[in-house]
Amino acid sequence: MAEDWTEKYRPKKLSEVIGNPSAVKELEEWALSWKAGIPDKRAVVLIGSPGIGKTSSAIALANDMDWDLVEMNASDQRTAAVVKDIAQRASYFNSIGMDEEYKGGNRKKLIVMDEADNLFGNADRGALPAINDLIKTTKQPVILIVNDFYALSKKSATVKSDTIQITYRRPVARSIAGALKKIAASEGVSADDAALMKIAENSNGDMRAAVRDLEALSHGRKELNKESTEILQERIVKKDMYSVLGKVFRENDPFGAKKTLSDVDIEPRDAMLWIDENLPYEYKEPGDLVRGYEKLSRSDVFLGRVSRRQYFGLWSYASDMMTAGVAVSRHGGKAGYGQFRFPTYMVKMSRTKSMRGIKSSLCLKIACAMHTSTKGVALDILGPLKELARNDEKIRIMLVREMGLEPEELGFLIDAKIDSKIVKETLEKASQMRTNKETETPREEVPIKETYPRDTGIPEQPEKNENNTPITTAKKPGKNLFDF
Repeated sequence: MAEDWTEKYRPKKLSEVIGNPSAVKELEEWALSWKAGIPDKRAVVLIGSPGIGKTSSAIALANDMDWDLVEMNASDQRTAAVVKDIAQRASYFNSIGMDEEYKGGNRKKLIVMDEADNLFGNADRGALPAINDLIKTTKQPVILIVNDFYALSKKSATVKSDTIQITYRRPVARSIAGALKKIAASEGVSADDAALMKIAENSNGDMRAAVRDLEALSHGRKELNKESTEILQERIVKKDMYSVLGKVFRENDPFGAKKTLSDVDIEPRDAMLWIDENLPYEYKEPGDLVRGYEKLSRSDVFLGRVSRRQYFGLWSYASDMMTAGVAVSRHGGKAGYGQFRFPTYMVKMSRTKSMRGIKSSLCLKIACAMHTSTKGVALDILGPLKELARNDEKIRIMLVREMGLEPEELGFLIDAKIDSKIVKETLEKASQMRTNKETETPREEVPIKETYPRDTGIPEQPEKNENNTPITTAKKPGKNLFDF
């Protein structure tokens, strides 16, 4: 089976990475600082969208510096135990490789953790505290690769303060086309510049996607022209809300806006948020703005009817109002310019998604312990409990021990980072108390003095009076509820 072109032509040296010269230079300077000893910043975070050369840069750096490579990606289990066993073992010992082969000398290892911002559930339980310890104590260079650095930095102050952050940008189409031309020549495919530029433009800055498109189009061919790339228009090009906004506000094309919105994988209510965010920046004339918001409000009315009646056929009316209706609302004034704005509401919801998940998990544990509802906990209990936990160490330890709180949940409860001193100390004390309780010797059972005769199998003899006749005692009738 032929080798995948994305791996076959992956950059072997940093000089072969395209489109990010300043980022590559900064990464190389950090690597060279290890020759003088352990630098102040022992870890680097490579930030950027997928397919623009972050992982390739890390692998190329290991080749340039003659370092061994230890890689952990999202497909691996990355619990605290696994991170400590693999990454920390590699960071302290440089004589035995991860394949158990003796390397010898002072050969360093480059520890690469791909998709470090994607740590999920039980599969990656406790990974973040272990990564924080690795960043602070490692004796080997460490690279974290992330798509969303903001999400990771919100969870850990260490990642933000104790690392060097290097941002990768999407390479321009001209740079991608130049790299594709070299790959085509190596594979014996004659490709004209127009075809390569078409592939590069459709990749939207994703070098990995561009190479895969070139490989697919070159299969069974020795020549590649622009007509050969026509298939990419339907298969690769994906419309987004920026295309819709361009049709609505810049091109004043109502029918084109309707058609483009139908090609975008987005719900009408989310699309309305995009248009609502950009409408006041694009329509400067008061009359245009009033007419635009009138059409947008009618769209909102239809969406409300969809929610109440569960009749989704009304979505088409809402979509027409928010696209074609807003597009024809501009009677005068110039079209706006500059970059379209991402909806503020979506940004805020995205930033608080992990925090809302932690709050939900914490409320569920408190509700189970207190035999109440999660809604009741969120409304009436969580606020006072947070105040008590912040000011009383015993309560914090009790909550961790009895409810099994995770570091993220404890940090949310007391408004502290999960790698802060107060969180670490509370978890350690709770774990120590739990261990002491398990190892505590059980008390000796004190024999209980029997107050009733044992059952010996011999029927009990009734008491007798002076005449040697049994004494009979009549049982008192039970108290009745209706006795007065």
